[in-house]
Amino acid sequence: MGKPYILDPIEKAPREEIERIQLKRLKETVRRAYENVPIYRRKFQEAGITPDDIRSLEDLRKIPFTYKNDLREAYPYGMFAVPLSEVIEIHASSGTTGKPTVVGYTATDIENWSNLMARSFAAAGVTKDDILYVALGYHWFTGGLGFHYGGQKLGAMVVPAGTGFTQRHVQMIKDLGATVLGAVPNYALRLAEVALEMGIDPAKDTKVRTGIFGAEMWSDELRKRINELWDMDSYDIYGMSELYGPGTAMECQYHNGLHVWEDHYIVEVVDPKTGEVLEPEEEGVLVVTPITHEAMPLLRYWTNDLTFIYDTRSCECGRTMRKIARIKGRADDMLIINGVNVFPSAVEITLLSDPRVGHNYQIVVEREGNLDRMYVFVESKEKLSDEDKEKLARELEYKLREVLIISPRVKVMDPGEIPRVEGGKAKRVIDKRKL
Repeated sequence: MGKPYILDPIEKAPREEIERIQLKRLKETVRRAYENVPIYRRKFQEAGITPDDIRSLEDLRKIPFTYKNDLREAYPYGMFAVPLSEVIEIHASSGTTGKPTVVGYTATDIENWSNLMARSFAAAGVTKDDILYVALGYHWFTGGLGFHYGGQKLGAMVVPAGTGFTQRHVQMIKDLGATVLGAVPNYALRLAEVALEMGIDPAKDTKVRTGIFGAEMWSDELRKRINELWDMDSYDIYGMSELYGPGTAMECQYHNGLHVWEDHYIVEVVDPKTGEVLEPEEEGVLVVTPITHEAMPLLRYWTNDLTFIYDTRSCECGRTMRKIARIKGRADDMLIINGVNVFPSAVEITLLSDPRVGHNYQIVVEREGNLDRMYVFVESKEKLSDEDKEKLARELEYKLREVLIISPRVKVMDPGEIPRVEGGKAKRVIDKRKL
């Protein structure tokens, strides 16, 4: 929004230069993983290959995938390629579906991550003159420290706010004159909601005009809501703890896909059923190979995130690094309801396209007799009469049926009636069939 966008020379390098760097770093990573991580030595032996077989970028396809279960089986330090004395930081996933996945960082890893985050912020027009308010968790979760390191590397003032205590955050955002907000997207909405309850208009009474959000799927409809409430330009940032954290890919000012920082990552999109590498513009599961990780090299990491690679090698912003589409959801987030595939993202887009609907909703799936039943609970933007709630519910049921090809039951609730999450990822789907 009127700020300069400064490109690192590598961001606009010729493809030949980028691919030369990728191949050199890929070979180094493959050898480091093979020689120091037992699970990779076993995978290579089972596949009948050695590091010497990786002579081109196309040879990456010879390497077996790495899955989250591989990381869990290696818990806690089995994926590390360096002695623990060289590891200076640890992060971990929540472990809600099993053992947590532990990720380690050397000093070089932290430096790489900081530089990638600084580059990502620069893509959003952030400069050393900004005040970055980091409303993300500072703990096992990589978001808070990743944003913190990147903001400091860029030279911006960083406010390590964390999550919770939402009223205090609103007051501090206003009083400190924060100009950039880092958060999960749903917390940006919660902050705006609480601000309005406090008599503070985020658009008029704060200086925040840039938002950098990630860690959960958020649709363009949700982005419009956030931008309007804050009078901001919001950017999507991609990453996960296994890939350092946030900072694997980032939107530029044109908001047409996320640039992958290809001097640090090689991306593929594969068929979720067969693992076959797909062509550009074909949607599938994102597979990422980090090529600068020291502590914990990963080869062809199956992220389970659904996207596609754009069929272009350039962008109006001047970058030559390839772009992926915004994440549609996770392959394991897909609900199968009476044999029909349903993505929560399709529900969100349909709901939020109606101006009478608030931004909070919840999907509940349960088994009734021999059939699955899907319920959608959604808040109205303003308090409605019972008659108007019923009318809106019927209209939303019709719209959802047209999109999903199933017939969900919709209940419209009053504003504020659905429980909020103060800072973390929103709990949008409750599948009682799994409970």
